[in-house]
Order: sequence, then structure tokens, then C-alpha cells
Amino acid sequence: MSAATVIADDAEALAVATELAAEFRKDAAERDAHRRLPHAELQRLSASGLLGVTVPAQFGGADVRTETLAEIFRLLASADASLAQIPQSHFVYVGVLRRQGTWEQREFFFGEVLAGKRFGNAQSEAGTSHVQDIRTRLARRPDGSYVLNGVKHYSTGALFADWIPVLARADDDNLHVAYVPREAPGVTVVDDWGGMGQRTTASGTVRLESVPVPADRVVPHHLTFQGPQLHGSVAQLLHAAIDAGIAAGALAEAVEFVRTKSRPWFESVGEGHATAAEDPLLIQRFGELAIRVRAADALLAAAARSVDAARADLTDDSAAEASIAVAAAKVTAADAAVEVGSALFEVAGTRSALDSLGLHRHWRDARTHTLHDPARWKVQHIGRYVLRGVKPPRHGLL
Repeated sequence: MSAATVIADDAEALAVATELAAEFRKDAAERDAHRRLPHAELQRLSASGLLGVTVPAQFGGADVRTETLAEIFRLLASADASLAQIPQSHFVYVGVLRRQGTWEQREFFFGEVLAGKRFGNAQSEAGTSHVQDIRTRLARRPDGSYVLNGVKHYSTGALFADWIPVLARADDDNLHVAYVPREAPGVTVVDDWGGMGQRTTASGTVRLESVPVPADRVVPHHLTFQGPQLHGSVAQLLHAAIDAGIAAGALAEAVEFVRTKSRPWFESVGEGHATAAEDPLLIQRFGELAIRVRAADALLAAAARSVDAARADLTDDSAAEASIAVAAAKVTAADAAVEVGSALFEVAGTRSALDSLGLHRHWRDARTHTLHDPARWKVQHIGRYVLRGVKPPRHGLL
């Protein structure tokens, strides 16, 4: 891997993200169609310096605003939602180190991140009673080091990672994160992801069999949730940004298709409209879809600003407000992504359904990604907060 650029500030980060989104958009449909994993594109992402933009300034990073980070993800997802999904866990686990890592851990890992190294994830498990029933074990050895055993699923980014953060329970049954090298003995990453959407995320299986872990590679994640926290808000905000990006990308492709490829409906021609773009019924529908996308973008930006405000003055109240703002953005962006991804065909017509065009990837990506966690529970928490003043729970999914 070539040396990574170190990005200086928010403006540079957004400029780099805009440039990369334009590059990644060119072959996004082809990558999806052939499930060509984006190894080269991720190398480009690493070299660009974007993976290091949340490293604190005292460790040499730009420490960009949360609003900037959300916009980076929205831009990337508007081009390729699979590619944008891959670094989501990277930033989440950089955040874990910011909150719970020792000075030495942060110094080491932030140096890795600024050099372009990528974090994956090994978090979710299948066959357990619920999503937070984590059974992977981190057993302490007499010398103070650990040994790690378990099986993880939906491990987005692990196949491409330099380091795999593993969520596990220690002997005290508390949650910890073990940062494990991708090539560590006992680690097997299986490319067995077969989702209908987000085809190139390689969100497959990670097997951990007696993996040795030094004590200084383990972070006490359970401490994150013992006070006001933004872990869940930031993680969910990035998911919302991906959904907003999918919606924006689908709308842009629909606009381009109708302007350049669609024929007008014969009844529209009979009323004097020479092109599909002049059809008043299509104009109405595009207006409705644009409103959905603008609403998602606006709530995303507002939620990001709420997270930034809470970070500057973190209390139970500010954390709750950030969590609710992010929940509202996530519900809205998810709805917009699914609706616009589907409506693309409604407005573009029969030809848009050709498999060779790959336009269906937007809906497939939206429908797959929005299953990550149920929006109905976010609506519940928003309602409880508004009606009864009940603060949302402290967990990583809200």
C-alpha cells in the first residue's frame, strides 16, 4: 500500500470525497453486475486519506465535523452504495478507540489509520436469541493476554481489512473490542455473502479459532454505555447517510434517463409535449421524489449538527437529542431510498428494467441496507421522547 495523504481539514475532505465519488460512479453498475470486489477502489480510498479524517488533531488528524463525515458517506453512496458501506465500521471502531482506548492504543492505531490502514468488523452473530446476544469469547490467559473464539456473520469490510475489530465478551461477561490483524493465526474470512443488494460489500463470515490477542489490543467497550454516549448516534448517522446517498443517486439516474433515453407517452404527445421531460405527470412525480430526497438530506445534516453539538457538551439531554435527531434522519432516509429506488422504473419506463443497464441496483441496495435495523423501533423511541419525555436507551443501534 502506498503512503496515504493526510487530509488537513473539512473542506479538503469534502473535495476528496467529491472526486472519489465521481471516479467510483463510472464502474459501479459493472462491479455490481459481476460482483467484482472493489479492491482497487478501496486502495484508492485508503491512499486518499479519507479514512483518517476523524483522527483527533492531537494525533495528527483533521478531526472533521460529524456533518462533514455524514456528507462524505452520502457522496460515496450516491455513486456506489456497496463501496460506501465498507468503511462504515471503520469509522465506528475508530470512534471506539477515541472513547475507550488508552493513550498508547490511540497513538498506535491512529497512526495505522493515518497511514491508510483499514478496519473491518466482526460484530454480528447468527443463530443467537437477538442481535445483542454476543457469544464470541475473549478468554484471559495467565500472562494477561487473551485468546479469542467465535463465529461472526455480516462482517462487512473484514475481507478488505488490515485490522478486524471483534466484538466479544470477556470472562466477566462484559463487552470488549479486540483489534485483530486480518492475517492473525486462527482468523478465517469467508467470502460467502450472497445478498440481493450491496453485492460487493463481501459481508461474509469470520471464524475465530484460538486467536491470540495481546492485552494492549483489547478495549473495554462496555464502558461506552455507562454514561452519555454518541456511539450509536454516529453509527446510525452513517447508515442514514448511505440511505440518503442511495436516494440521491437513484434520482440522478432517473433524471438522466428520462432526459436522454425515455420516449414520451403517446397521450402526452397528443397534448403537445414533445419529450418525456415535458410530460406534466412525470414532472409532478419528479417533484415529489425531489422533495423526498431533499427532506432526507436536510434531516441528515440537522442530525449531524445535533451530534456535533452533543459532542461539544455531552450530557444525558444532549445525547438523547442527538439520538432522536439521528433516528428521524434514518427513518426518513430509509423511506426515501426505497421509494426513489423503486420509482426510478415508474418514471423511466420499460426500458429501464433491462438487466444490462443495472439501474435496479439502487433499489436492491436500498432494500438490503435498510434491513440493517428496524425503523419501526426508531419511530417508537421518537414517539416516546416527544410524548412522554422518555430518553432513548443507551445502545449502539440508536
